[in-house]
Amino acid sequence: MAVELRPGVWQVALRGVNAYLVEDDAGLALVDTGLPWQADSVRRALEVAGFSMRDVERVLLTHYDVDHVGGLRSLLSSAGDVEVCCGAGDAELVVGNRKPPLSVPKGVSQRLAGLLTPSVHTPVRALGDGDEVGGFEVVATPGHTPGHVAYYHEGLDAAFLGDLVRADDGELELSPWLLSSDTSQLPGSVRRVLNRAPAFAAACVGHGDPIRSGGRAALARVVQ
Repeated sequence: MAVELRPGVWQVALRGVNAYLVEDDAGLALVDTGLPWQADSVRRALEVAGFSMRDVERVLLTHYDVDHVGGLRSLLSSAGDVEVCCGAGDAELVVGNRKPPLSVPKGVSQRLAGLLTPSVHTPVRALGDGDEVGGFEVVATPGHTPGHVAYYHEGLDAAFLGDLVRADDGELELSPWLLSSDTSQLPGSVRRVLNRAPAFAAACVGHGDPIRSGGRAALARVVQ
């Protein structure tokens, strides 16, 4: 299901996780891809919004987790010439060149979920803090995973936060310990987004209902 949050931004509400469609002057972007068996739901959401995977110029991954990258391989099979981007710390996991570490609970769960996460055979652009891709600015936000990134789009007044935070009853909260690689990094990552993004209305989260207005203020309350 595709829900237009604001002009140029659609929420793809999947079961238990969100992906997003973003249209700007640089073309159409898909932010995250859902679970492996949700790829067809993403395709249907694209159709509802008036697009198809052939229209997608780039796929922006917030991080490596099965519910955010699982549908990627299937979706790429019906796409055209698409650029795939991910934070540098997670990019090699997406292509299968490296496995998650077993030294933290997060890595163990990623290893297990990796049995359901098909790696891709297309190049993945490794993004660093401050990089630009299309109309987005990349903000490094480690903590949930080492290579987690957020994407800030000033022109569309939106920030795509992945699992840096999750929404619950209209408020945002940090990713919990069991699901994170290093929770001590999360407050600093939130502050990095706040410092880089002076204003944004929509806080587009991976889990829970996205906040359509007052998103930056809601994120600031997390670390106040």
